[in-house]
Amino acid sequence: MISGKAKLAGVMGWPVQHSQSPRLHGFWLDQHRIDGAYVPLAVRPEDFEAAFRALPKLGFVGVNITVPHKISALELVDVVDPAARQVGAVNTVTVSDDGCLTGYNTDGFGFIENLRQGGAGHNFGAGPAVVLGAGGAAQAIVCALIEAGVSDLRLVNRTRERAAALADALAGSINGSLTVYEFSDSTAALEGASLVVNTTSLGMDGKPPLEINLDALPVTALVNDIVYAPLRTDLLIAAEARGNPVVDGLGMLLHQARAGFGKWFGVLPDVTSDLRAHVLKGMNG
Repeated sequence: MISGKAKLAGVMGWPVQHSQSPRLHGFWLDQHRIDGAYVPLAVRPEDFEAAFRALPKLGFVGVNITVPHKISALELVDVVDPAARQVGAVNTVTVSDDGCLTGYNTDGFGFIENLRQGGAGHNFGAGPAVVLGAGGAAQAIVCALIEAGVSDLRLVNRTRERAAALADALAGSINGSLTVYEFSDSTAALEGASLVVNTTSLGMDGKPPLEINLDALPVTALVNDIVYAPLRTDLLIAAEARGNPVVDGLGMLLHQARAGFGKWFGVLPDVTSDLRAHVLKGMNG
């Protein structure tokens, strides 16, 4: 039951009807019997600043930020966590008692925790990591991999310029090498790799397929796709068929949500099989 003292959180985006965040946060609120609510907040881009600044006055303890507002939120918060500053985007915001808005980026946390839970003890220092893509998700994941101890990072992207810009921005952060490849050179990038991560939208429902030859990839390499619709992408199916261990993208969504929930409601929840089943049920209608 929700009382007049309920803590309020939500997700701000445009659109937000596709978001699974209310369903997964609602699961945790029920599980921990917390007097609180998590609601979808559909906010047009032209209204975002006014709505965002109104959060303290409306009694919110925080929000998640989704497309297209992640960069705008970075510019509007009062305090920026170093990880969000490095990534260049905010996806989680806390509202303190004095109205201070602090911005975080929990994508890297969610990515690493997902691999730790599903990756059978993957050792991030075991060998090169290949990241497909050079967008916002790639930047968060590359930063997380560097922090986890990866010393040989290989960025593979359709346009070399964008990957090169990302590599230049992060070159000072890595104690090792950060090399850029085009998709036409992906075979060379995969040789000797211990981890492959697809951060692009290729292979997602309604998007073009991800076309990549895995023949050069060691069968011991862990393969992860951050796409979770479909849950089993063609990349994961192909990798699993040749014997590679695989981790799907749903866990990243679930784990990145834990950090915000903990900040807002005072409980760091777990990602369980029951939660996965609950969210998948919502995704499947």
